[in-house]
Amino acid sequence: MATIVFCTANKMAQTTTRQCLIAHLKRFGNARETHLLFSSTHSPSVTLLPGTRWFSRATGVRFMSHGNAGRSAAGRIRRGALALSGAAAVTAAAAVAGFLANANHFQCADMAKRVPPAAEEKEQERDILERCRGFMSPPVTDIGVLQGRREEMLTRMEMLIMETQADFCRALQEVDGGVFKVDRWERKEGGGGISCVMQDGKVFEKAGVNVSVVFGNLTEGAAKQMRSRGKVLKGKDGKLPFCAMGVSSVIHPKNPHIPTVHFNYRYFEIEEEDGTKQWWFGGGTDLTPVYINKEDAFHFHNTLKEACDKHHPQYYPDFKKWCDRYFYIGHRGETRGIGGIFFDDLDSPTQEEAFNFVKSCARTVVPCYLPIVYKHLNDSVTDDEKAWQQVRRGRYVEFNLVYDRGVKFGLATPGSRIESILMSLPLTARWEYMHEPAKGTLEAEMLEVLRNPKEWV
Repeated sequence: MATIVFCTANKMAQTTTRQCLIAHLKRFGNARETHLLFSSTHSPSVTLLPGTRWFSRATGVRFMSHGNAGRSAAGRIRRGALALSGAAAVTAAAAVAGFLANANHFQCADMAKRVPPAAEEKEQERDILERCRGFMSPPVTDIGVLQGRREEMLTRMEMLIMETQADFCRALQEVDGGVFKVDRWERKEGGGGISCVMQDGKVFEKAGVNVSVVFGNLTEGAAKQMRSRGKVLKGKDGKLPFCAMGVSSVIHPKNPHIPTVHFNYRYFEIEEEDGTKQWWFGGGTDLTPVYINKEDAFHFHNTLKEACDKHHPQYYPDFKKWCDRYFYIGHRGETRGIGGIFFDDLDSPTQEEAFNFVKSCARTVVPCYLPIVYKHLNDSVTDDEKAWQQVRRGRYVEFNLVYDRGVKFGLATPGSRIESILMSLPLTARWEYMHEPAKGTLEAEMLEVLRNPKEWV
């Protein structure tokens, strides 16, 4: 599927754009092949070039061709969509890109001057109801409540995790051809979540993307775990009201040449005895290949590095090392995969800046992973490669059940949904006694990387 999403600043510009683009695009196909759709729906989408999609976004347009994703500024947009379908050529897409780059045609230059990008993004964030229409499910929190506190971080973060879930699920559905089962659940102690799971697809054996928004009072076990990380928590009558929310995903592909990917982005808020609030963000994205591919590793890490570098030059090197330390299977003496980034307890420099950093990271989950998926879709597979994949999945299970902080917190929180907590586990895995790959094999090369983490960018 392919999509061009183009938006104009006002009705006059829409009319001018329609006339110019109809004339221009007819040069690349006959009238029947040119389809124009101007709509106010949330996410119009039609075919342009196989494997290529344009996505509208609050601050621009994102282009992905056969999994290669990136971003390009294309004016500040709100409504209206131009869609071209049929036997269009690549030159048509290039022509439209040229139109988008020429702001004078669409009267966007003056608009961009009048509305600073940050203000435009905030305006988009206020439109709660419109954004909710594009989610996999209505948010966990009632939309009326979200609209009433739309400037608060609890609302802004919930909207971000819902958006991240929807973007990733749709990208995975497009490559797999399957459909996610959307499962809403409630926690009687407060809150709930939305689990999206696709099993036994053409590409993915198990794909899960989970959103949770829970609140209540911390248990002593959970509070103790946080105090061990240096948190000074002062409860009232032994109670510590909290709210925790996040989006997490683990994707287990069928083909051993397509890596497993995991990401998690979360926000925590605790109210202390005197009414003050402690807050922090955490999360990260990491890759677990079965076989090492240096090009894939570079693409994955470089995409994350570019997102980090927008905010601080030290974020990527620091969070990359943190990731290697965190996703370490101590009893095996090896990392779970080739890492990525990981951070926790992020409460500086300001809440706004920390949130913007998390938002940048969350918006890399499609462009850092989907190109790798498309690249290896048709790779041939042997029985020995499948067997090695099963052994590596066993290591994945060991880490998640023994070390993963999120699993530990979930299991220690009353009313947690076990199915969602253990969603990260693969459908199948294998444990072989005293398994060690033969020297000089690709399996031995993979194990060497896991025992000695490398710098990929």
